[in-house]
Amino acid sequence: MIEPALKSVQCLSPAGLHRMAYQEWGDPSNPRVLVCVHGVTRVSDDFDDLARALAGEYRVVCPDVVGRGRSGRLRNPDLYRVPQYVSDMVTLLARVLANVDSQREPGKVAWFGTSMGGLIGMGLAALPDSPIGRLVLNDIGPVLDPAALRRIGDYIGQDVRFATFEEGARFVRDVSASFGPHTEAQWEKMARDVLRQDADGSWVRHYDLALAQPFRAATPESVSADEHVLWAAYDAIRCPTLVVRGAASDLLSHATAQMMTQRGPRARLVEFAGVGHAPTFVQADQIAVAREFLLEQ
Repeated sequence: MIEPALKSVQCLSPAGLHRMAYQEWGDPSNPRVLVCVHGVTRVSDDFDDLARALAGEYRVVCPDVVGRGRSGRLRNPDLYRVPQYVSDMVTLLARVLANVDSQREPGKVAWFGTSMGGLIGMGLAALPDSPIGRLVLNDIGPVLDPAALRRIGDYIGQDVRFATFEEGARFVRDVSASFGPHTEAQWEKMARDVLRQDADGSWVRHYDLALAQPFRAATPESVSADEHVLWAAYDAIRCPTLVVRGAASDLLSHATAQMMTQRGPRARLVEFAGVGHAPTFVQADQIAVAREFLLEQ
């Protein structure tokens, strides 16, 4: 079975230096690069199945966004926001593309972003001279719901501990029910990816609880201002774009997804029945959709 190499890169924030871990799949000399970035409480391991399916054609790079998984933590939790994440990804791409022959390859990469990872991709794809040449936005768009943001902040800020892995796995499965149907083995893997055993033997979630701070600070006014910025970013995107939506998603509405097909990059839209927020892309039909789009010439 194909396995990834675990690497890291040092990044900079206004509060100092931090380390971002990433997994790299496929031929490390392959100039075709696909970057896969996870949602707010998930990790790079979410993309194991998608990476294996594409590692023959792409060098697949899957980071743990700072504050999650194997990566470091920020000294100032107010910086757990998209601008800092975009900056970190620029540093990552400088490392990943360092040996790409710019005369033969223009340094363009494909980007697959789930939820938060899609917001990071939008921010990077909107910049002049962006390195993103093809973009997949998985169940995310420029419209944000203040109530949903507060709910996310309350959820991720809870210091929940579990006496056994099985207890933690049930919790992960319950809060991830909107991901749609999965096998028992798939649910167990999703739990193992985001639970770790603490020094006292209890099982805890893998991320910095201070991630909740920016969510809790959100107001209707700040969310409205952020939406204006996000729509401006989306309208500036020029690369081919695919929007994927869980048909039962409460984060990306059908109306917003349709609007995304009519402005900016005029994205292609695919919706998956029986799934909410967000499709996990461990299922064969979902992987096939991503593969078809990412391998188009």
